[in-house]
Order: sequence, then C-alpha cells, then structure tokens
Amino acid sequence: MEIVVGAFVAAGLAALFVLAMQVSNITAFQRAEGYTVEAYFQNVGGLRDRAPVRLGGVPIGRVSGITLDPARFEARVELTIDAQYDDLPSDTAASIRTSGLLGEQYVSLQPGGMPDALADGDEIMLTQSALVLEDLVSQFLYNQSGDGGDSGSGGSE
Repeated sequence: MEIVVGAFVAAGLAALFVLAMQVSNITAFQRAEGYTVEAYFQNVGGLRDRAPVRLGGVPIGRVSGITLDPARFEARVELTIDAQYDDLPSDTAASIRTSGLLGEQYVSLQPGGMPDALADGDEIMLTQSALVLEDLVSQFLYNQSGDGGDSGSGGSE
C-alpha cells in the first residue's frame, strides 16, 4: 500500500513539474536557429524577454532582449526570428499587442511589400508602442471632464 501511495505522489509531482514548465515557457531557453532583428519602441509596456513574436497569430520567433538605447532614449527590442521565415519584407512593421484583455504581451509583425527581405542585424523601422491601460483610462477621464467647459464653476447665468 505504501508503494502505491508513493508512486501516486511521485506521479503527481511529475505532473506538476511538467505543468510548471509549460506555463513558464522554459522551452524558450533553448537556442533557436534563426536571425536577429531589432526594433525601437517608445513604450514596451509589460513586454518581457522570451515573449512570442507572431505573424498573423502564428508564433515565428521570440523576444531575445530588451534594453534602453542611451542615445535615442527608446527601448531597443531584439527579435529572434526562426530561420524558416527568412523572407520577411524589409518594410515589415512591428507592434506590441496583448493577448486578450489582460493576457501576455507579444510582438506582432505585419509584412510590407518590399522585394528585399530582412537580414540578420537589420532594424524594423515601422513600430507601434504598447497601449498602456492606465494611460487610456486617464486620457478618457481627463477628456470627459474637460468637455463641459467650466461646468461646476458656479457661473451666474
């Protein structure tokens, strides 16, 4: 009986370990074959290393690094694209998106129409920063309160 309980507990721990590895994206530590491009954003929001890079919703790479460029005062994001996607046009655009309302953030690529392709070390010129929920709420609140002119000021008319 003790052996059966021990085996059951060991199987449960193994299942929890596998689940933790799936959730934490630990498979992303493996070095993927591909090429690296960089993009500059004014605000990366909650984007993290190893976040997915998607094209049409399909994962095609990972974020391999996020640093601050001291000359441009912008976030420099390194994207490692899988080698099989080596024909992305050079005018591809990158934007930071969120999966669902409060999901993880990822980099979405939209291909352009140029005949030449992105190569290792190239820069994606067309970028759109992350939308920060707090900024949107504060902008909505301030615009709403400012639309009424001097409402609440106690005018005599």
